[in-house]
Amino acid sequence: MNTLHVMPSAANNKNGNDMGAESMDRIGLRRKPKQERSIQRLDLILAAAARIIAEKGVSAMRMTELAVAAKVPIGSVYQYFPEKAAIVKALFDQHASAIQAKTAAMFADVRSLDQALDRVCAIIDWYYDSYHDDPVYLGVWMGTETDQDLLQLNIEHSGRVAGIFHDAVRDLTPDLCDEDMYARTYLFSHLIGAVIRLAAVSDKELARRMLDQWKRVIRASLFTTSVPAAA
Repeated sequence: MNTLHVMPSAANNKNGNDMGAESMDRIGLRRKPKQERSIQRLDLILAAAARIIAEKGVSAMRMTELAVAAKVPIGSVYQYFPEKAAIVKALFDQHASAIQAKTAAMFADVRSLDQALDRVCAIIDWYYDSYHDDPVYLGVWMGTETDQDLLQLNIEHSGRVAGIFHDAVRDLTPDLCDEDMYARTYLFSHLIGAVIRLAAVSDKELARRMLDQWKRVIRASLFTTSVPAAA
């Protein structure tokens, strides 16, 4: 597969720039652990955060409660995380990395548009099966929806997934210009995530019906070259 291709503005914020240093200072790790003991402590904090989020949600999590649950001093929590949003980002990054790796693996050897469509539908099923009963993922996702910087992370994640998919199919769609094909994969990437999250909080029978309908839409429109003109 080609090198990851990200079109201009794919993962940019509303001002046209990547997430700024100020935002990363707020939601990024204050320091990256290097020693084994420090790595284990960070893992304890994240594991405890995941348990609390699964039980109560992001908004109810408190840093002092987290320190108690992780059995570490409160100073150790703040040593790595300037605030709660940084913990949400760390957990979000774990999920996003898994999804991006799965996407890259599934589209590494695509040879036709029919095969690409089959893979898209397969990854929708994998995505739903992996996360619909995962309260941590759902809690983290809802946490990203209520914070401007964390919401931007979700948008950037959609751009990365779209870039992986676009690189896999760009040579298979000569009738579509590169910019239009990327715009389409970017849009579908973001919508797939939204549909999966809606399905995850819905009744399972309804969820399966929604996913089946969404896969029909994808098969009918993702690679079509005749798009009606806008009114």
